Amino acid sequence: MKLFPNCKINIGLRIVRKREDGYHDLETIFYPVYGLHDELEVEPSDDFSFVQEGLTVDCLPTDNLIYKAYVRMRERYPQIGNVSIRFKKNIPFGAGLGGGSSDAAHMAIALNEIFALGLTKQQLAKEVRPLGADCPFFVYNSPCYAEGIGDELTPIDLDLSDIRLVLVKPECGVSTKDAYGGIVPKGYSEFKKVAQNRVELFRVASNDFEDTVFAIHPELASIKKRLLDAGAIYAAMSGSGSTIFGLFQSDTEGTTDANLRLLNEEFASMVIFNNTFSKA
Repeated sequence: MKLFPNCKINIGLRIVRKREDGYHDLETIFYPVYGLHDELEVEPSDDFSFVQEGLTVDCLPTDNLIYKAYVRMRERYPQIGNVSIRFKKNIPFGAGLGGGSSDAAHMAIALNEIFALGLTKQQLAKEVRPLGADCPFFVYNSPCYAEGIGDELTPIDLDLSDIRLVLVKPECGVSTKDAYGGIVPKGYSEFKKVAQNRVELFRVASNDFEDTVFAIHPELASIKKRLLDAGAIYAAMSGSGSTIFGLFQSDTEGTTDANLRLLNEEFASMVIFNNTFSKA
């Protein structure tokens, strides 16, 4: 069974409050990016094997969320047997794109199918939640307003199929500790109210991590400014970074296409995606 775990972007990310358990409640819009994905092949086997290819992942195979998803699911469902896993990493890690969480969710989806567990999406979402707060999103894999620690999801009718997306991932990474270092919770915003009206959403949505992260990595602020100068109708950091994305509306004069070609040349080593949002 072959699956293609895709990434996501965050349209806005607001830190609402700090919880007693040390985590933070937030609100954000998760939007799937199907065109940029990893590759995951899972087959029943006499012996367990895990082969990893593509981008280097900065962890041991046993620390990979794919492996952790397999171990967790097998502990809970003894009918799951050995599998051979072949995994190709294409989504940069530490990029704010949720690649690892997507890999874990898709591994659980594969096991559910291969071993006929009969789990619903709601049940699968609960199974993968301990592996990462945004893992449940990738079970549903459609636009959602998220709150809590990112695991309380409300599906929304937000369509960006006519929009071109540019993802720029510089070499620098952003640690979660640094991202939260200067955060001051602000309470709820208008995100949920305007989530399905993209004009209003782009007007009110912002990423609370940007002030802190941009102070540490000013090059990220420069990339965002360049995307806006090139005509992006919205640009922001995704999650806690370090990917910066821009959303571009096509025009009849061809200005957008010309600007995007210039961006590709300017950020040749950093553009990891430049295309329209595709369907799953």
